[in-house]
Amino acid sequence: MLRRALCIAALALVWTAAANAATPQQLTIAASDGAKLSCSLTEPDGTAPAGGWPAVMLFHGLGGRHQDMEAAATTFLAPAGYASLACDARGHGTSEGQFGLDGPRDVQDTKDLFAWLTARPEISDTQIAALGISLGGGAVWNALTNGVPFVAAVPIITWTNLITALAPQNLSKSGLVQYLAGLVPTTKWEPDLLAAAQGLTTSADLTAANALGAARSPLAKLPSITTPTLLVQGRHDFLFDIDQALAAYRSLGGPKALYLGDVGHSPAPNPTAELPTLYGTAVKWFDRFLKGTPNGIDRTKILLAHDPWDGKTTAYATVPPTKTISVNLPGSTTIAGATGHAIRSVRITGGPHETFGDSTVTVKYSGAKAWDRLVAVLAVQGSTTPITAGGTRITRASGTATIRLMDESVRFAAGKKLVVYLASTSTDQNGNPLYLAAVSDPAAQITLGKVTLKLSVLKKAVSR
Repeated sequence: MLRRALCIAALALVWTAAANAATPQQLTIAASDGAKLSCSLTEPDGTAPAGGWPAVMLFHGLGGRHQDMEAAATTFLAPAGYASLACDARGHGTSEGQFGLDGPRDVQDTKDLFAWLTARPEISDTQIAALGISLGGGAVWNALTNGVPFVAAVPIITWTNLITALAPQNLSKSGLVQYLAGLVPTTKWEPDLLAAAQGLTTSADLTAANALGAARSPLAKLPSITTPTLLVQGRHDFLFDIDQALAAYRSLGGPKALYLGDVGHSPAPNPTAELPTLYGTAVKWFDRFLKGTPNGIDRTKILLAHDPWDGKTTAYATVPPTKTISVNLPGSTTIAGATGHAIRSVRITGGPHETFGDSTVTVKYSGAKAWDRLVAVLAVQGSTTPITAGGTRITRASGTATIRLMDESVRFAAGKKLVVYLASTSTDQNGNPLYLAAVSDPAAQITLGKVTLKLSVLKKAVSR
């Protein structure tokens, strides 16, 4: 799974048009602290309009570089009349400085780059928007909540609460965190990232991680944000699930829309054929709020792309309506040590079903000895890819543990049997290393009793 944990190349465009007239200009821009940032500026062909080209600042994903965003600039933005500026984030590519995970220094870089862009005579100083992917989406959010005056924004497959994304219910997605940490050399990290890393990887101490996440999580500030924002989130993304975007959608104080696509981090398939629709929607958003074009995009609230991608989306005026399927999975299983696991299954009647919303696995347990975590993975029997997963801390010898599963939108056919895997890690389900850190005591054990699965699904499945 983690080999595809950042399938951002597809989003940052492995798709190019037959002829791209605009050519990115490679340049270096000095930040206010003197660090040199490697960038490219792409402008439409022809003469700039009175007042200058409207422009979009582009932000790449973790471990990426500004060239990742150039195809979006040349294929979609320049032909639509937009200039664009993309730069290597600190600690990435050939930019100087330390990686800050969209921290205060990165926000200052965005302010510096915004000032540099608006000072150019061929660029409008009042019509600047932002689009960012993953880490870059976090850069967009944190710039907005720190006063960068973007006229419109498109944050793509990113977080709004970093700690609930990386360590929901205070249990780290340790395997995924380890993978992400390896995308930027630790020699380029800011000190506070290094301080938070060990505790986040093991879930042993999240104090530093909580402080780090709070400083980089925009959610609490979003009700005051009136910038027109198009959110793009993956319908099956184990790093940043649908709830990260839905929380923002519900909180934003200005014009807003949400596109849920077959894109994102693993296990998203990122179909190349969907990119023209996704980026075309973003361009329409910019047209509406930078150029004032009355194209109706602001009347669209939520778009759910079909899975697998068939060229269609289903539109909703509000959050898609759901229903809850609740089933009991009886039994009693004592598991022990890092490899101990239990499996429960149930055949869901009716269908086809398509998951959407907040699902839970509730487990009655007893006899917990040195057992400090419990992970649940939900999958269709025979599938190599889970529907969703979640985990929680165990702090008592007996009781009831409720595991909140990631909000993923996945279709499964009528009559399919669902399997719930329970362990201290997620590796029992086809070696899935999402939750990798196991109980540390070889003698650790726990007895798992009745399991209740409450599965949230769309009232009407849209995928075929």
